[in-house]
Amino acid sequence: MRMNVVNKIVLSVCCLLAIRAFQIQNSWADEGPTNGLSSSQRTAVDDVTHRSDELKAVNHAIWNFAEIGLEETKSSQLLIDKLKQAGFRVKSGVSDMPTAFVASYGSGKPIIGILAEYDALPGLSQKTVAYREPQVEGGAGHACGHSGLGTAALGAALAVKKTIDEHKLKGTVRLYGTPAEETGLGKVYMLLDGQFKDLDIALHWHPSSKTNVHLGSSKALVSVKFTFTGLPAHASVSPESGVSALDAVELMNTGVNFMREHVKEDARMHYVIIDGGGQPNVVPAKATVWYYVRANSHEDLERNFKWVVDIAKGAALMTRTKLKAYVDTDNHELIPNTPLSELIHKKLTAIGPPEFSEEEKQFARRIQQPLIDKFGQDFPVAIDNRIHSLLESKTSTKGSTDVGDISWHIPTGGLRTTCFAAGNPGHSWQNVACIGSSIGDKGIIYAAQALAATTVELMENPALVTAAKADFDQRMQKRKYITLIPKGQKPPVKIK
Repeated sequence: MRMNVVNKIVLSVCCLLAIRAFQIQNSWADEGPTNGLSSSQRTAVDDVTHRSDELKAVNHAIWNFAEIGLEETKSSQLLIDKLKQAGFRVKSGVSDMPTAFVASYGSGKPIIGILAEYDALPGLSQKTVAYREPQVEGGAGHACGHSGLGTAALGAALAVKKTIDEHKLKGTVRLYGTPAEETGLGKVYMLLDGQFKDLDIALHWHPSSKTNVHLGSSKALVSVKFTFTGLPAHASVSPESGVSALDAVELMNTGVNFMREHVKEDARMHYVIIDGGGQPNVVPAKATVWYYVRANSHEDLERNFKWVVDIAKGAALMTRTKLKAYVDTDNHELIPNTPLSELIHKKLTAIGPPEFSEEEKQFARRIQQPLIDKFGQDFPVAIDNRIHSLLESKTSTKGSTDVGDISWHIPTGGLRTTCFAAGNPGHSWQNVACIGSSIGDKGIIYAAQALAATTVELMENPALVTAAKADFDQRMQKRKYITLIPKGQKPPVKIK
């Protein structure tokens, strides 16, 4: 017991010393050339600028492909082709997902990973116009901006490659192609498959309606499908001979809705019935309901999930149906990292945000108008191009991401840049229109520059990597990674 206490004290002291070394070295970096960017970092930033037309074309191509999770065939192949042409070593189809890949360049430590996503959302196809008009009726659209997310990650990786070659940097840059983020799948199964095991640092970014570094957490989430099986029968002639699976789904949903009153306020339960039977005159012999269960901590999520499963079992007993539960994925909350967040914020500041034209601002105002008309929202600005202050958040965001699982194993830092009109709601047609426009293009280029400069600085300054790892060790002292995905389970072939 005494040795455990001593070990904890030693660990804490080491963490503090490493973080202090980071602070000292980071202050020296601020005194370096050209607004806090070294010559090698400037090379990376300039390379992104030089290839901006190429990156815009990639964004627009993936935007037009608009492929949903696990089906991003054209999108992932486009990124792979660009990486291979640049000399990256690429492993494709990793972790039993055809659209997942890992691309590497350089040699030795540190190994810095940049995360790329490229999946769209179903039913949100949209043209780049300021009113609702699908490009393909019923089609998918990049309502979370992942066409740009994958593009900026690519641009950063290519710029780091250029800098490694030109400045003879030691280290390895990896671009991780992670499919199906919208359903929290790709990174989790890649993690369980060991694809990140030798990574030193993970970097990520996301399109947003503002520019900042999020030094905070997210919600844990489990995605689970409950399938009930009964017996078919004529619903009018012989209902007594049927066993309704749909009844079980409806009873389960009722039970969960009563459960809501007795969980913490941060909990969330959402569901859709993805199979409710064929037609009304046949007792449904099979029915499936798809649930997302969320909480601010994975510990709370585990309790809530067990409760939801018990409700499903009760519904099966009440209807005399058989129940099968399939956990698609399990996402943990994000673990923030102070040294990485401070470093990324400094790079965003050193590079500086893009300027938006009057035409772009007018487009954003037209994008906002339907939200004003329908919900009475107030928008002080059309486009928010400020760099928001870096403050550690004591509350979790309301969203979830599979980046969280990586952050439980590797020091992870991320940023957001302005790619949407100010105040755009998440997963909206407004986002699709913006990410496919010049507004989105500018935010994408800025994100690629910041990611590239951050990666180069981590390669140049080993103390930064040490400090990030010390901060990670300190935050993880009382945490143990537990997954609700059954051991050895392969990822699903399709989302539904």
